[in-house]
Amino acid sequence: MDEVIWNAARAARAWLDATNGTDQTELTCRILKLSEEAGEAAGAWIGVLGQNPRKGITHTRAEVAAELADVVFTALVAIESLGLDARSVVTACAAKVESRITP
Repeated sequence: MDEVIWNAARAARAWLDATNGTDQTELTCRILKLSEEAGEAAGAWIGVLGQNPRKGITHTRAEVAAELADVVFTALVAIESLGLDARSVVTACAAKVESRITP
């Protein structure tokens, strides 16, 4: 199943490349898109907490998880857009984290 993830990230990058080009401005936008997606996740969590008294509870944990998944996928596309293999980069990151938490 994880092949679907990596293939989709590469396909999304190729689609964006073909549609928007690959210059530095486009790459910048793809990286900044992470902030937008993270903001949506934060907004959803605020909705879970009912932090806005005018709106009350507006989101579920499942909706927060979906927004966080958007952040992850957007990061994968950004990594691919840098000309790197997202799977290799994420695997190296996971190994680094694991080495820090394994006694």
